[in-house]
Amino acid sequence: MSLISEIKQRTDIVEVISAYVPLQKAGRNFKALCPFHSEKHPSFFVFPEQQTWHCFGACGTGGDVFSFIMKKEGIDFGQALRLLAQRAGISLGPPEMPSKPEDKKKERLFQINEVAAEYYHHLLLNTRAGETARAYVSNRKMTLETIKGFRLGFSPASWEILKGFLIGKGYEERELIEAGLTIEKEGGGSYDRFRNRLMFPICNIQGRVIGFGARALDESLPKYVNSAQTPIFDKSSCLYGIDKAKSSIRQRNLVIIVEGYMDALTAHQHGWQNTVASMGTSITEKQIAIIKKLSKNITLALDADAAGEEATLRGADLLARSLDRKATGMLSWSRESALSLHRGEAPAPSLASLVKYQSALDAEIKVILLPRDKDPDEVISENPHLWQELVEQALPLLDFAFEAVIGKVDFTKAKDKALAIEKLLPLIYEIKDPVGQDQYIRKLASILKVSKSALTASLTKLQLSKARQQSAKITEQHRPAYQLVSNPIEEYCLALLLQYPELRPLTQELSAEHFECTENRQIFIQWQHSRDIPELKEKFDAELLEHLNYLMAKPILDKNDRERRHALSDCILNLQERLSKRLEAGRELIFNLTREKEGVNAELAKLDEQGIGSSEQLKEIFTKREKSARTKEIE
Repeated sequence: MSLISEIKQRTDIVEVISAYVPLQKAGRNFKALCPFHSEKHPSFFVFPEQQTWHCFGACGTGGDVFSFIMKKEGIDFGQALRLLAQRAGISLGPPEMPSKPEDKKKERLFQINEVAAEYYHHLLLNTRAGETARAYVSNRKMTLETIKGFRLGFSPASWEILKGFLIGKGYEERELIEAGLTIEKEGGGSYDRFRNRLMFPICNIQGRVIGFGARALDESLPKYVNSAQTPIFDKSSCLYGIDKAKSSIRQRNLVIIVEGYMDALTAHQHGWQNTVASMGTSITEKQIAIIKKLSKNITLALDADAAGEEATLRGADLLARSLDRKATGMLSWSRESALSLHRGEAPAPSLASLVKYQSALDAEIKVILLPRDKDPDEVISENPHLWQELVEQALPLLDFAFEAVIGKVDFTKAKDKALAIEKLLPLIYEIKDPVGQDQYIRKLASILKVSKSALTASLTKLQLSKARQQSAKITEQHRPAYQLVSNPIEEYCLALLLQYPELRPLTQELSAEHFECTENRQIFIQWQHSRDIPELKEKFDAELLEHLNYLMAKPILDKNDRERRHALSDCILNLQERLSKRLEAGRELIFNLTREKEGVNAELAKLDEQGIGSSEQLKEIFTKREKSARTKEIE
């Protein structure tokens, strides 16, 4: 099985798309407002049985999970393949080396950032201008060892001091803009991005400087700024201190995630080298992808205010989605669901997934409850022993959920108790150890002062409901593997075109939209713009090249030119028919759904506006097919 096929088999298009747009059940399918254009009525549909999607509105396009990710994320096929492979838990080799110009450009950016880091570091340690910054880090109790180890720096209150230094080192002004170190002026020229700030070089896991964080040393706002996004820097995929922390994380089999630069620096200075900073109030999936390669035991330590609680819950929710999809059977995610426990408004299914993850993989996810109005930096600096206790006493995720929910319960109101049970029982359900499950049932019964037998009965009812849902899901999603991983008509059509170049003139009525499988669509698009096979092969990375070679070697059953022409004609007609039937089905689906809500006249007007007229196309296709069949009989 090819890598592309394996990814498709292990990916559910409904789960993928629901992470981008809320889906509503529509019979056996799902509908939504199209994420690619503005509309008032849903014209975007996902078809689980075929693992495809289609917009029957203004876009008029569709495809498989690869094409959706490419269109939504604005990336190419190779990038989409890696993203989906990571999501499906499939290990890939290192990405192919970029072309030489791109490779050289990135290396140049690394070099510029390295020189800038050394220059900022020198200005902090050795210049009179750096006195204010030195006083600041001294007040924050940073040792010289920490300052040097993390290469903290200082950017003077000058508009062009870094620019002048780097140009003097042989770098071009355009390169400094591309590195995010200077900002381009509207009328031409540029000026330094960072002025009068304490500088934090941000490194990737290999220890190469990819960007900078910067804290204002005066009243300037915002207090913290970062490098602009560049080919080597994306804040959402970085963790401050990861290069220094990776060895300790592996050794201790634990990572502590804090929020700010100073939190991480202070932790490292006091012996907690397994600490990294998310550089913001929430944790991203890209950051978690880095963490889970080092340890599956994670402790969240974010600020104790309301925003910090919300950030903790968002982080826990992302962990639920990202740590191990196969083990957790991940649920759909939204930012709102992550805040549910904090606000006390709705159950939190993602935390249930996280509890399930812990149970399945013997992992441990905890939350440090910080003192009110204290951040990790302050706690560690003022009382290192207290921090030690807080880490040791970090609450397991389920206990944290109990505290978050129970803290908002009015014990005089039966409604509040019922709501607490509704939130916490799904979490208890995910505990697979009967002893542990019984322990939390007893705990909940004792806190809420309800009978254990009542909770056990509710848990049994929930178990039966979950079992029915799982059974229905398995039945609905069961389909032959070949429907997911291949399309015989598309493949045979491409095999004919690739192996017999003389057939190219017969493809005037064939378009990329006729190919549902993204790998086939990509090959057809590039084939249209290539003179021959060698030129075509130069346009693909390893995965698509593998598929191209497979098509080139596919046996052609038609023996002579006449048979091959008829075979290609049949393939094209079949692909056209399939597309038109899909549009026709979409037309009927939209008609029926909207008619239920707004009446027939409103729906007819909507369809006319969208210009969906597949019936006429189908008539034309059937006419061509009948004509083709008569031609075969004559020959």
